[in-house]
Amino acid sequence: MNQVDLEYQRLGRMILENGIEKGDRTGTGTISMFGSQLRFDLKKEGFPLLTTKRVAFRLIVSELLWFLKGDTNLRYLLQHNNHIWDEWGFQKWVESEDYKGPDMTNFGLRSQKDPEFNELYQEQLKIYQDKVLTDDDFAKKYGDLGEVYGKQWRSWEGADGKVYDQIQYIIDEIKRNPDSRRLICSSWSISSLEQQQLPPCHYAFQFYVAEGKLSCMFSMRSVDYFLGLPYNISSYALLTYLLAHECGLDVGELIFTGADTHIYLNHLEQVKEQLSREPRQLPTLKLNPDKKSIFDFEIEDIVLEGYDPHPAIKAPVAV
Repeated sequence: MNQVDLEYQRLGRMILENGIEKGDRTGTGTISMFGSQLRFDLKKEGFPLLTTKRVAFRLIVSELLWFLKGDTNLRYLLQHNNHIWDEWGFQKWVESEDYKGPDMTNFGLRSQKDPEFNELYQEQLKIYQDKVLTDDDFAKKYGDLGEVYGKQWRSWEGADGKVYDQIQYIIDEIKRNPDSRRLICSSWSISSLEQQQLPPCHYAFQFYVAEGKLSCMFSMRSVDYFLGLPYNISSYALLTYLLAHECGLDVGELIFTGADTHIYLNHLEQVKEQLSREPRQLPTLKLNPDKKSIFDFEIEDIVLEGYDPHPAIKAPVAV
């Protein structure tokens, strides 16, 4: 039985039954629960990509590779047809003095409620995407999201001004001292919050080596149960597979720990639909054996086999 979907569904029911209604930064509103955990046996269960709705694995791959490159500019994602982060870059542009188009204040909520405004929003968003792809100066100014994950993972700056590559440190330490309790990467740099278009939701992760297996625990301060968490689970599973591949280890457990775990009020019907579905068999992950370094992988080197999910369920992103 596919325990990944079952555990995910269990958490969803728990939020609906025990969560409290709260306001939030986006103005959408949530049903929220504080403190949650999920555990998955990567070796036993298969690759943890939910089957109770189709999850776009290619987007997970390109986003993770974007992080691992240390990149913070949307151009790479747009080149790979990945629009996960578009709204945050778009917000940076429409709130600037350089923006001369129609008023885009609160575009996230307005586009959901007003079809006429949504047409204007989609037009401006397309202009933004095209400019990031084709205009170097524009991309540098408005395509860059600041000191987000890629910067923190690969070029974290200490108080002494020294730059640290946290991912390389973890790889080196696993190979040198696999029993280390310091296999940690943190994206939460208090001095960088004002330079980040969106402060990190999954803010830290730690690896653990035992009996030839690599396990990972990742922590989140804010968890969008319906749209975000399925991606986060699969992304950290993929990261664990990649590090295990380079370090000559098998995969172990993936553990998620969440603080404010919430369902947006405009996702309730979608969540109920997903909770009604029967889990299917999990897929299998295949990595190109010719690639030895985690930093050498490209999208085509990562293949998913046997993925047969229920249909996708669309829902708006809260910005």
